[in-house]
Amino acid sequence: MIRPVKLFLSAVQFLTRLPVSSICGLSMDVLGEASVFFPIVGLLVAAGGVALNHLLSPWMGRNILVMLVLLYFVLLTGGLHEDGLADTADGFGGGWRKDQILTIMRDSRIGSFGATAIVFSILARYVCLQSLSERAFDHFLVAGQVLNRWTALPLGFFLRSAREDDGQGARVAEKVSGLSLILGTAVTVVIVGLALGREAVWILCVGVAVTILAGIYFWRRIGGVTGDCMGATNQLVEVTAYLMGALLR
Repeated sequence: MIRPVKLFLSAVQFLTRLPVSSICGLSMDVLGEASVFFPIVGLLVAAGGVALNHLLSPWMGRNILVMLVLLYFVLLTGGLHEDGLADTADGFGGGWRKDQILTIMRDSRIGSFGATAIVFSILARYVCLQSLSERAFDHFLVAGQVLNRWTALPLGFFLRSAREDDGQGARVAEKVSGLSLILGTAVTVVIVGLALGREAVWILCVGVAVTILAGIYFWRRIGGVTGDCMGATNQLVEVTAYLMGALLR
């Protein structure tokens, strides 16, 4: 099996619960190199949501359909990004110094900040998506799922790991090459552009702005980024993409 295919499968293995670990034969140490495929994985995840939209929309209302699509996302990804959002909210909400923040983020228990962040994330996505028409739903779902996974590329390229020991963030932070950033960004722009047309400019600009602001915030507070920080940024950009969809439509 050629290496690009293995890297793609490694990206799938990391970002989803799909059983591809026995096929790719690569460890998670190649995540930085595999990150160029993160937007493509986002497209595949979105394809399932689009399929559910078309299969179920004739049989149920938009509110129930959106709930099932969000449940599909959580089941397929194992709540990976929601977990990162919760840990980040707990860490930055409950800690003041870098060591406090990182210690809280590593705690497996969820606190009030984390629980609140997850509730608002799911609620915001639900409200925004259910307000979209069936056609717009497909387009913004694709844009949101692709753009949110792109965020790991600039964060991994520009920021170092905030932890000295190993972690998921350490496998991506400063491990993303300039070529991967350029290729991943180009793929993201093309997919989002095809999905949204002229409206893609607004979604891309806002997504980039949120990613930059999040990166600056992480750099100032903990001097870098962790895997949880990347998951939190993923969620923020996804919510922002759907919010823009609701505002534009």
